Amino acid sequence: MIDSKQATNALADIDDTVRRVRQSLIYQLSSLIMLMCGALVFAGNVLSWLWPRYGLYIWIGVYVFATLGLFALSAYNYAQSRIRTFDHRYLLTFLLIIAFGIFCCVFGQFTPRQQTTFWPVYIMLFYMLAGVWFGTAFIVIGAAIIALTLIGYIYIPGMPFLLWMAVVNGGGLFVGGLWMRRS
Repeated sequence: MIDSKQATNALADIDDTVRRVRQSLIYQLSSLIMLMCGALVFAGNVLSWLWPRYGLYIWIGVYVFATLGLFALSAYNYAQSRIRTFDHRYLLTFLLIIAFGIFCCVFGQFTPRQQTTFWPVYIMLFYMLAGVWFGTAFIVIGAAIIALTLIGYIYIPGMPFLLWMAVVNGGGLFVGGLWMRRS
């Protein structure tokens, strides 16, 4: 027979284990998403640097491939674990985030350089919000990408800013995804 103190300690240990396993599973899936998005964002910035005239079409393609990739990762994860990780609610959330971002860009009359800065800062806000619920790695990755984005916006003039953003945003997501795999 165990006393109430031992029972309380045992329950606390169980809660801690459940929290760590849950965070590990979230980090595992999130790392795959970040690796995919990092590669797509890196490619989008480099392609926009090479062909700035087609930037709008390039970024529409990046978002389409990211969405398709999320569905593919969800299908793969479902086949492995029987847990659905990306459904219509996540798609709707994703579309609402994008729609509000487009609304801000259109009515804010952002220049292309400002849009290049706005989108990573805006998306990283959601990473940081996720960090409040799911783990500090999201907060660290989001804050680092925002800080480096703003440093580039202030100090890197002209088209080289797109290459900076390829490394900072795309590379930052990719490195963050690798880091989360190890956490």
